[in-house]
Amino acid sequence: MTQATGLQKPIQILLFLILAFTALHFGKPFLIPVCLAALFAMLFIPVCEKLEKKGFNRGIASFFCILVFLIIVSVIVALVAWQITNLTADFGNIQDKIQSAWQQISQYISDSFGVSREQQEKVIEDQSGNASDAVEKIGSMLINVVVNFILVLVYIFLFIYFRSRIKKFILQVTPKKADGNTEAALDEIEKVAQQYLTGIGLMIFCLWIMYGIAFSIIGLKHAIFFAILCGLFEIVPFIGNLTGNTLAVLMALTQGGGMPMVIGIIISYAFIQFFQTYVLEPLVVGTEVNINPLFTIMGLVVGEIIWGIPGLMLAIPLMGILKIVFDHIPSLKPYGYLMGYEKKNKTTLADWIKSKFGRGDKKEKKK
Repeated sequence: MTQATGLQKPIQILLFLILAFTALHFGKPFLIPVCLAALFAMLFIPVCEKLEKKGFNRGIASFFCILVFLIIVSVIVALVAWQITNLTADFGNIQDKIQSAWQQISQYISDSFGVSREQQEKVIEDQSGNASDAVEKIGSMLINVVVNFILVLVYIFLFIYFRSRIKKFILQVTPKKADGNTEAALDEIEKVAQQYLTGIGLMIFCLWIMYGIAFSIIGLKHAIFFAILCGLFEIVPFIGNLTGNTLAVLMALTQGGGMPMVIGIIISYAFIQFFQTYVLEPLVVGTEVNINPLFTIMGLVVGEIIWGIPGLMLAIPLMGILKIVFDHIPSLKPYGYLMGYEKKNKTTLADWIKSKFGRGDKKEKKK
């Protein structure tokens, strides 16, 4: 009996995890727009509050936040579309070079592995038979993206407009003695979401500038396009930046840049990664999303399995929110501790910059 009783808790946890992952997987069409909207709504809450203090109606203030969000998204989409137009203008030359490179690879496969060109072409033809299905899937995906984007806009507006009611509801369903703790957790979640999103936005902008300068100096064609790509891919930690630079390397090889250009891109990537890790992240993102690398990678993998690309984008902020919830519930504190890491008193270049500016402020205050 004692052994059976001892197994009850692990079994309950396992069943809870199975049910949670099942619900997350099958609830993907509903949960992804809601989670995205909730994060962006928390970002715009300070803007809405400032407008309300100036006498604006909450509905008008909420609509203004949606308008700002639409302008930001439109600028990014227009920038990417402009660069894609420039890229397609050079598509003929790129296609010729890809075809030439493919002929060399095909000849190498034929000479090394004994697979004739006719056999290789037959395999490609068999695979290209599904091209119409691929086009249909892409069309369906684009329609889905547009519908979900409109849904996210509606959710953002409603979350901002009904934020007081939602907060009161959460406080009402928690025990009275935990009201102070719950309110502190909600404030911390809002702060983390705001700092993470604004930090990521600033970091992407800085990466656009750095990669744009580096790729232009190296002589990479369509340097701005690949700089934008590398910056936007930063939304997905670890994987995104590397993917963007890999595409830049492939472009360098396609345009005939050779090894000097490839080495230049790799060196630029290494330098920018170093600068990003030790200066940009501590300065603009901070350490509010206090998740250790083990759970960061695990969260990204699980997020991709359950929700695909949106899961990769949402994994880090959602894990940060989950950790705050764990930290404010006594029985779940060990799980919050496991997900986090100890903040060491190590001095980064960002800390040095902050200390220099801090000293200046202190001197002025003393005077």
